[in-house]
Amino acid sequence: MKLVVVSGLSGSGKTIALQALEDLGYYCIDNLPVTLLPTLTTHLESAPHRHYKHAAVGIDARNLSEDFEQFPALLEQVRIQGLNCQILFLSADDVTLLKRFSETRRKHPLSGPQTPLAEAVEQERVLLAPLAAAADWHIDTSRTNVHQLRELVRERLGGSVREGLSLLFMSFGYKHGIPSDADFVFDVRCLPNPHWVPTLRPHTGLEQPVIDFLEQQHDVARMYESIRDFLTAWVPRFEAENRSYITVAMGCTGGYHRSVYLADRLAAHFRAQRDNVMVRHRELS
Repeated sequence: MKLVVVSGLSGSGKTIALQALEDLGYYCIDNLPVTLLPTLTTHLESAPHRHYKHAAVGIDARNLSEDFEQFPALLEQVRIQGLNCQILFLSADDVTLLKRFSETRRKHPLSGPQTPLAEAVEQERVLLAPLAAAADWHIDTSRTNVHQLRELVRERLGGSVREGLSLLFMSFGYKHGIPSDADFVFDVRCLPNPHWVPTLRPHTGLEQPVIDFLEQQHDVARMYESIRDFLTAWVPRFEAENRSYITVAMGCTGGYHRSVYLADRLAAHFRAQRDNVMVRHRELS
């Protein structure tokens, strides 16, 4: 049985992630007390419940603080049972979280008369640190809407046929911030910029005029080959260590031309060689 533990900061999208997993056929339980995790997995693994091939549990700040300190040991108990257990941790920056709580008028689980919202968010980051440290996959939803989050979860965790390492190529613009959930970040701002060619400025790295321009640049070819060869050499090593997810981020200034072209080209190359290869263009979304 495959078990996904969904955790993260309040307001970061845990409920959306669990709903997406439920739509994929996962047996989902929200707000599970941490200490019950080994008991739950034993129960689901028992003979009458063998039809539960996949399960997901939501664990958040509503648990007792001392329970989180036991999480690494509890997780080890679960894995000793032979389960394929993965942890998905969602987060967002403080500005985004405060805005979401303000817009929805929801109460943060750690806020109160003596604890303002900003302080509650900071307390929660500290409280959930053991889960964040143990996570297999981090998603920063600061610049991700509901539909994009659902799609990410479906792509990476959808169906029993998806096994092995999941490789995501992401393009982004440095002026909008570096994605905090990236495992590798490649800065491609040193390459010739189509933005400065007036006829190319309205196009993106997915469109033929920009593609033709970049493929004529020697440095672009060298950058692509260097990153391709690096990943070809080292991704299998991470896979051999049972790594479940790798996010490779390509960044240019605005996130519309160079990074988009390279992320898309690298994804196409690796998609021809392996399963579970995805691409996401953050600024185009």
